[in-house]
Amino acid sequence: MSGGQQQMLALSSALMTEPEVLLVDEPSAGLAPDLIEEMFEHLLTIREDTGVAILMVEQNAKQALAISDRGYVLDMGENRFEADAETIRESERIRDLYLGK
Repeated sequence: MSGGQQQMLALSSALMTEPEVLLVDEPSAGLAPDLIEEMFEHLLTIREDTGVAILMVEQNAKQALAISDRGYVLDMGENRFEADAETIRESERIRDLYLGK
């Protein structure tokens, strides 16, 4: 199975237990660019259709913040900033320091 197929299988398996919270660690890691978009679409669908809360750790901050309600910015293992996702996305300071332009 490809990396994308493995990721989708892992998500499906986790959802079979009908969790209230789904912890997702680096869902885009190792995926081809076109599959990254698909993965985030699936996560959004899971959240919207099932009501399952998703706690995600993700290096692709722009993509993750696009589907998130809240975000935390970690730097050297410490929480440097937290706010609703829109505030983080729109903050020039956060973008310049952590997200890139």
